[in-house]
Amino acid sequence: MKKEFTLTIYTENHVGLINKIAIMFSRRKISLESFNTSPSEVPNIYRFTIVVIEAEAVVKNLVKQIEKIVDVFKVYCNTNDEIVWQQMALYKVPTEVIIKEVKVERLLREYGAKAVVIRNDYTVFEATGQGEEINKLLKKLDKFGLIEFVRSSRIAIIHASEGIHKKVVEMEQKNPALQTINNEFLDKKDQVFQM
Repeated sequence: MKKEFTLTIYTENHVGLINKIAIMFSRRKISLESFNTSPSEVPNIYRFTIVVIEAEAVVKNLVKQIEKIVDVFKVYCNTNDEIVWQQMALYKVPTEVIIKEVKVERLLREYGAKAVVIRNDYTVFEATGQGEEINKLLKKLDKFGLIEFVRSSRIAIIHASEGIHKKVVEMEQKNPALQTINNEFLDKKDQVFQM
């Protein structure tokens, strides 16, 4: 049975890494529901957050394969109840409607949306939440002449994990000469990142 999984991948930032990871998904014919990458809390280590809907056995096998990529330090695989996650959305609505319709103003307050751009012809609102909340506001604003809508990829923090920061600090304490993660000691990563 397929269900939603969030993969959190800690890596170095190297050219071509996204392609290596993407190939692993395409070979297995796994579609990505959401894809986000950003710097992590540790300098020179990046974090990918990827959402897939797939059978657990397929995802667990995929995680093992991704961890074999030289530039990847660790991959976490979590269900939605094991993470805290959010998305951000922007809604462009005619300013005229906002001024005339008190209902729209109440609706935006109800969803915690805030104005980020106000012009004579349109106003852009920002809201954060989970997919269901974002979709509900989208449907309601559509009735009032929604002009444009965009949603971000998922960002997530794992409930039970300490992340990679503690492991990097431990590694630096064992060998203080290593100030950054680089190719010089990639072959040692398996010893250092035993999680």
